Amino acid sequence: MCSTTIVSFLKQWRLWIRPFLIALYVVLIIVLVPILIAHSINNGFKKSDQGSLVGGGFVLLAVPISIWQITQHVVHYTKPILQKHIIRILWMVPIYALNAWIGLEFPEQSIYVDSLRECYEAYVIYNFMKYLLNYLNEDHDLEALLETKPQIYHIFPLCCLSPWEMGSEFVHNCKHGILQYTVVRPITTVISMICELSGVYGESDFSPKVAFPYMIAINNLSQFVAMYCLVLFYKANRTELKPMKPIGKFLCIKAVVFFSFFQGVIINILVYCGVISSIFDISDSDKIKVKSSQLQDFLICIEMFLAAIAHHYSFSYKPYVSPHNPSPSCLGSFLAMWDVSDVKRDISEHLGVVGSSFSRRLRGKSMYHMARGYDESSRLVSEPVPSSSAPNLTVDLEPPTVEVRPSVYGSLDNTAAISTNSETEPLLDLHRDEPKYDPKV
Repeated sequence: MCSTTIVSFLKQWRLWIRPFLIALYVVLIIVLVPILIAHSINNGFKKSDQGSLVGGGFVLLAVPISIWQITQHVVHYTKPILQKHIIRILWMVPIYALNAWIGLEFPEQSIYVDSLRECYEAYVIYNFMKYLLNYLNEDHDLEALLETKPQIYHIFPLCCLSPWEMGSEFVHNCKHGILQYTVVRPITTVISMICELSGVYGESDFSPKVAFPYMIAINNLSQFVAMYCLVLFYKANRTELKPMKPIGKFLCIKAVVFFSFFQGVIINILVYCGVISSIFDISDSDKIKVKSSQLQDFLICIEMFLAAIAHHYSFSYKPYVSPHNPSPSCLGSFLAMWDVSDVKRDISEHLGVVGSSFSRRLRGKSMYHMARGYDESSRLVSEPVPSSSAPNLTVDLEPPTVEVRPSVYGSLDNTAAISTNSETEPLLDLHRDEPKYDPKV
């Protein structure tokens, strides 16, 4: 009887999960706030304690807004293919806010705590890219759709580059241009931690003898490439993305991820120029670095409150409320939220593509090679070929290389049925009646 009651109670988790979280949050407020105030008073209520209290207040406002929105998505988990990535993006505010507040309390150890935030930056960019790809591939074949569109040219400051061919090449370059940040950012974070332990990191020091300026330059370049590809991708798919109101979502990602990074760079430049030391009347270099770290974390605490409000409207759960499309079980929703198998798969694909591209470049081949005499229009509208005629393929002196990649970028993961036995298919199919010419072969 008791077990039956428990099972029945768990099945009705959508009814009690939200009141339970509200009650839990109220208890945490009642317990934590007096402890923090007492701790500040015992320390003499210094300026650093004042910053921790004010920053902590904004954190206590930001975290419940995001947790509430995450809970609503879990309760109304009707489109896992999209909501899984939305939930991961929404977790950014609690992680950033708590990370910044811990940095205020323990500024000497902030570089290690900030490592989680820096890695999650890359994770957020990845999930936003997947969210857009899954949304576009839900009702369209994105590559085929782009092949029918006018050519998208590069924008400033890369407007002199030759344009990427619309279709597979465009999606491929945009996807991997964004995905590289997911690989580069964690690597530079680990290198920075090793350099800090070795005493050669030199935070806020732009001397060529320390690692800090090199890490900043690499991260800056990687972020620029990711941001550029994201903007170019939006420019090409603006019409198809219009129903999901993408402007607010793009601004949320740009403001939180990239603004926080450049904000830190500006603060470090001010430290290097002596502005921070003159404002706070500090001459000791170690204390200046601590103060700059606290300033960055304090600003992030405030900004996360604003970001939580922006996320509440930009990544709302309301479009996914559907009584006719029931959500999975509580356990299923929870496990789906933490499933990162897609990340592993995409990173493996990215590393494979980078290796393949590097190998082809060494052999003097481009990633996308089109048979001579065929342009885009000839690929879109195939002319009938007599059955007796052989395919007019270009001949290579070396053995042909068949590049294998997923047939559709931004695939619908495990929710879409796949008719083949393999996750990949060759770009050139020799078993069809008519020859197909693909620019990637």
